[in-house]
Amino acid sequence: MATLILVRHGRTTANAAGILAGRLPGVRLDDTGVAQAARAAERLAAVPLSVLVTSPQERCRQTAKAIAGAQREAGRQLRPVTDKAFAECDYGDWQGRPLKDLAKEQLWRTVQTQPSAAAFPAGESLVAMQQRAVAAVRRRDALVEAEHGPGAVWVAVSHGDIIKSVLADALGLHLDLFQRVHVDPASISVIRYAPDRPFVLGTNTHAGDLGWLAPATEEGAAAGHTSGSDAAVGGGAGPGTGPVESAP
Repeated sequence: MATLILVRHGRTTANAAGILAGRLPGVRLDDTGVAQAARAAERLAAVPLSVLVTSPQERCRQTAKAIAGAQREAGRQLRPVTDKAFAECDYGDWQGRPLKDLAKEQLWRTVQTQPSAAAFPAGESLVAMQQRAVAAVRRRDALVEAEHGPGAVWVAVSHGDIIKSVLADALGLHLDLFQRVHVDPASISVIRYAPDRPFVLGTNTHAGDLGWLAPATEEGAAAGHTSGSDAAVGGGAGPGTGPVESAP
């Protein structure tokens, strides 16, 4: 089965200013965000990536460019593919407004406590957001595996609420619980979609070796270190064949 790495874009000028950017044009990474994207790209350089998909928002394309650059330095050619299905939630009339002001709106409480009932004025509902994001992830994951094999690893660069909703789905959480999931700027989360269920291998990671996500060798597969459809009773032996492995 293929492995999906979800990367949130680095910090933006809007993040730092407490503004809900949404799909507004011209929202770019600030200096901190550029550094965060570079660190995420450096972590991913240890993993041969088959496909790199990005949201069309500029902050995600900047982050994806950093990832592609690190892959190129590692001797691999990888061109980012833009997919609007991974775009930011359409916050409608809320986008561009300060979060401190939005927190005074009645809808804010619904977003926090019952997201499945939340629909943004002149925008989309959180249910619709999750449905399109999960459908896009699963569709793309199947394509990656069909084209590059079951050991393929691919990356999707997207946004906080998008990634949170995908992780919630993979964890079997109702959308009303997705606010319990935290996804920081430039953090890395990992999901592997098996035939019977998804396996969440890491969430909101900021540091650590990711080389263990590289496609397993034949020796590793023979030793039982690849993940199948069943969960290992007792927790299993972990990834890789060496004596020391780092998890996210």
